[in-house]
Amino acid sequence: MSDDLDDLFRRYHHELHRFARQRLGDADAAADVVQDAFLRYTVLAGAGAGAGGTQTGAVRNPKFFLFRIVSNLIIDLTRQRARRATDTGQDAAIDRHADPTASPERTTMGRQDLARLARAVDSLPPRCREVFLLARIEGLNYPEIGDRLGISPKTVYSHLVKALALLKLAMDGDADSPDPDSDI
Repeated sequence: MSDDLDDLFRRYHHELHRFARQRLGDADAAADVVQDAFLRYTVLAGAGAGAGGTQTGAVRNPKFFLFRIVSNLIIDLTRQRARRATDTGQDAAIDRHADPTASPERTTMGRQDLARLARAVDSLPPRCREVFLLARIEGLNYPEIGDRLGISPKTVYSHLVKALALLKLAMDGDADSPDPDSDI
């Protein structure tokens, strides 16, 4: 198997590296991908080897198989990079908008607003509350909510509009009035 691998490496390494470099735009990443591809090839092709360690035709077209492995590794690497960029972007956005000097008063006001919103959601009519929670908390779309509740997507939309209007009224109307549950 090692003689076969040496031969495959000599034959296809340059071509695989060029292919990966074109797709990734990074020679170092391409070299890593090609090295990983040959490592995976030895593992996968070795799994198809016979008892004596010789290959028994498990890989009929080694060049195609190597290119397939490289393509899959490029896809994986691209996804990892996108995830990392998204995670870093979200962290940066949170850091930009976070107030590191939030006062105790602001924290208390935020908690009061959250409690007021929770009370407003609890006071919604049952079907509106259910639709609101499915849409905003579980992230379901109108057809999914309709299927779950046995109503049409248009009715889902109507319930959600009503829920949002009632919540806006509750939050706007309560903003200047004292909290009825407070001890003050």
